[in-house]
Amino acid sequence: MKTRPVARILIPFVVVSAAFLWSSARAEECPEFLDHDFRKLHSSETINLCQQFAGKPLLIVNTASHCGFTPQFKGLESLHRKYEDRGLVVLGFPSNDFRQEADNEEKTAQVCYINYGVTFTMMAPISVTGTDVHPLFRELASQSSQPNWNFNKYLVSPLGKVVKHFDTGTTPESSPVIRSIESLL
Repeated sequence: MKTRPVARILIPFVVVSAAFLWSSARAEECPEFLDHDFRKLHSSETINLCQQFAGKPLLIVNTASHCGFTPQFKGLESLHRKYEDRGLVVLGFPSNDFRQEADNEEKTAQVCYINYGVTFTMMAPISVTGTDVHPLFRELASQSSQPNWNFNKYLVSPLGKVVKHFDTGTTPESSPVIRSIESLL
């Protein structure tokens, strides 16, 4: 069967248009507190959580590169690798609110990417507590608990609801974290 010249032009247009509309619809469903642009760690690239991850479960973590809990990066990376294909997105947000973040992003990036082999998305440092708290962490705290130290973990449903908050002492590989992720996926 011969394809008409008009059909050859229209088919790609229709496919691209449908993909755009589907993406726009998913972004419209995204909660306002996730609809922010964040700069990636030690990069000029920015991403919008709604545009990038709308409709996906998120594990959002406030991190620090010079903390006794910094080895949790290994467990977070393990979760990322294990559940990425099933839709889980692990997001790290460095913060110096507890005075344990590196002095500059280059050092933070070295700890994350070189020392711990992090491949999940890490953002540039933000405030997670206090008067300068970013709206993302303000909402996470209003739905659960404010971080009282580094490496608080917030498991967020695709609809933007905090399903579970894990404090600093709960490791990423622990049974409660695994069970909660499995039940969400």
